[in-house]
Amino acid sequence: MSIERIESGPLMSQAVIHRGGGSVHLAGLIAADLNADTKGQTEQILARIDALLAAAGTDKTRLLRANIWLVDIGEWAMMNEAWSPWVAPGCTPARATVEARLAAPKARVEIMVDAALP
Repeated sequence: MSIERIESGPLMSQAVIHRGGGSVHLAGLIAADLNADTKGQTEQILARIDALLAAAGTDKTRLLRANIWLVDIGEWAMMNEAWSPWVAPGCTPARATVEARLAAPKARVEIMVDAALP
């Protein structure tokens, strides 16, 4: 069983690849520019997901699960304005979206995904 970590730090890794299990697990991701609105933050996060999945050897067509946290569930539609054109048609993951207080005060959205490896 081989486990690899991407961008590993003292508290967490940005991604953990489980080769034996055929999966990659991303950390909860927030935007780099927290001055953006919910749609803009979501777009940044989705681009980061693409990059981490590519580094792990997979892509968004192999998503298994997505957990999305919004500071204000009333911004669900704004988040989906970025999510809907990004997610691969026919490859939508199991998904949960909930309202929560996030650790970074200006973060509007946080997303965590799991994907299968090819």
